[in-house]
Amino acid sequence: MSKTQLAVRAHGLTKCFGDVVALDGVGLELAAGRIHGLAGPNGAGKSTLLGLLLGLAVADGGELEVLGRPAGRGPAGAGRVSGFVDGPGLYPSLTARKNLAALAALQGRDARSGRIAEVLAEVGLTDVADDRVRGFSLGMRQRLGLAAALLTEPRLLVLDEPSNGLDPAGKQHVHGALRRLADQGVTVLLSSHRMDDLEALCSEATILAAGRVRFSGPLEKLVADSPALDYRLLTSDAQAARTVADATAGVRVVAERGAGTLVVRAGAATVEDLVGALVHAGLRVREVAPVVSPLEAAFMALTEQQEDGR
Repeated sequence: MSKTQLAVRAHGLTKCFGDVVALDGVGLELAAGRIHGLAGPNGAGKSTLLGLLLGLAVADGGELEVLGRPAGRGPAGAGRVSGFVDGPGLYPSLTARKNLAALAALQGRDARSGRIAEVLAEVGLTDVADDRVRGFSLGMRQRLGLAAALLTEPRLLVLDEPSNGLDPAGKQHVHGALRRLADQGVTVLLSSHRMDDLEALCSEATILAAGRVRFSGPLEKLVADSPALDYRLLTSDAQAARTVADATAGVRVVAERGAGTLVVRAGAATVEDLVGALVHAGLRVREVAPVVSPLEAAFMALTEQQEDGR
């Protein structure tokens, strides 16, 4: 499957649980070999959508193709789609290695295969492979869940909050594994409340709210379309910087925080103009950083619009 092909194509997906509308006409396209982020507030429909992709449920309406075959009509993508929703299911009394061996046996695979050792190494759990899962931290369980998902060598990997509980080393292992999979042509759909994870890993994202798609596309477009952000600006002379900022069209100083720090509100392109003006005025710019990440700001703006009924 080339990267120009679609691993997932959804149109008009609906799913209800009694009177609750979980998905309301959702459309989604995932290109092969990409890491695609899925974000939204609690109750937005993220878990429902992931469940449809994993074959855990069937849509009430609309069309869904997974790896080129209709979902819900036989084993579409069987053995080629893997992942977990609401955390991985593990046997706490078994070791990490035996958990994977049991899963391999259920899948009809050779439990003695070197693949088990490979996936444990991929997520950085080789040293605890023979420890019982009962004693694992949340982050270690998440990493073992990813290892279990990798056993089948999937072409579509669906993950729900895989960074939960990860320490910096664990995050490095998980992020590295996901990037290597994408480089090999695997499509990854990553649902997360952590905007920093989505920004670090994803080239594109979909934002859901109340079962509807509020945005789907490249992160660059999402950020470009977002409203002006607050930026923390640290210079060699805060008073002189304020004078320059006040004279720069599209920039508003919203706070002073001492030690040469200003908080200014502006669009991304305007901030670049401001930095140029500060340098031209002979000021040293020591730091320019958004107070809230562009992705988080866009997420809040889109979901607040939905909640306000706009």
